[in-house]
Amino acid sequence: MGTGSGLMTGKRGLVMGVANDHSIAWGIAQMLSHHGAEVGFTYQGEAQKKRLIPLAQSIASTIMLPADVESDEQLDAAFAALEKEWGTIDFLVHSLAFSDRDELKGRYVDTTRANFLRTLDISCYSFTAVARRAARLMPAGGAMVTLSYLGAQRVMPNYNVMGVAKAALEASVRYLAADLGQGNIRINAISAGPMRTLAGSAVGDARMVFKWNKSHAPLKKSVELNHVGGAALYLLSDLAGGVTGEVHFVDAGFNVIGMPPTADLKGWMPQENGQELPDGRTDS
Repeated sequence: MGTGSGLMTGKRGLVMGVANDHSIAWGIAQMLSHHGAEVGFTYQGEAQKKRLIPLAQSIASTIMLPADVESDEQLDAAFAALEKEWGTIDFLVHSLAFSDRDELKGRYVDTTRANFLRTLDISCYSFTAVARRAARLMPAGGAMVTLSYLGAQRVMPNYNVMGVAKAALEASVRYLAADLGQGNIRINAISAGPMRTLAGSAVGDARMVFKWNKSHAPLKKSVELNHVGGAALYLLSDLAGGVTGEVHFVDAGFNVIGMPPTADLKGWMPQENGQELPDGRTDS
């Protein structure tokens, strides 16, 4: 990574959602630490804690708190422990989402009530729940970032109810920005392109989506952890002091494309009507 800028020196904050060393949350934590921040973590369950310990140790972090976002009691306890240890914080990173893997297939219209409610609870409401608690520890202001995806704004294959949850999350970002702005607390979202993460692998046909985005994004490349980490560094630092309520895309530009160049589509085009296709094939 080279030498850090010291941009986050003297700042402390909490990162929620590190599942392993491929997690977006871990890429952000690494970047923040590299630039001087002191980072604490939350985890859910002993298996996640076991994976988190060596990662936290690698950036000299000593705060690892259990926090199941479906439990108000655990959230209260986690933020009480954080307040006891640090008193105040400067930033929060929320990188948490969940839906039944079997329901991220087929049609959105077939989503069950139970999975809809749990998906919205964990993937959307949890950010509001933690933002309320974190804001109390930011008397001098601060910044929060959550993670979204283009499926919040456009229909993406096998994203279904998660797209609805992310749309609600992005709306939450705007309302939280309005609520907390008077306390100089900034709220933003990063909409990251498809990445090879544990969460991303839960989406059906993930490899196809990954390949499509890489092929048709303006930059013709995949998004990496350091790209998202750099965007989070900006949004959580004083450089973004005038930015709140935004959804910031880090997807190699894919979100701006309405239709890729026709030359790029030749290998993807279906055969139809017995006519010769642009690449010289026919459907017969």
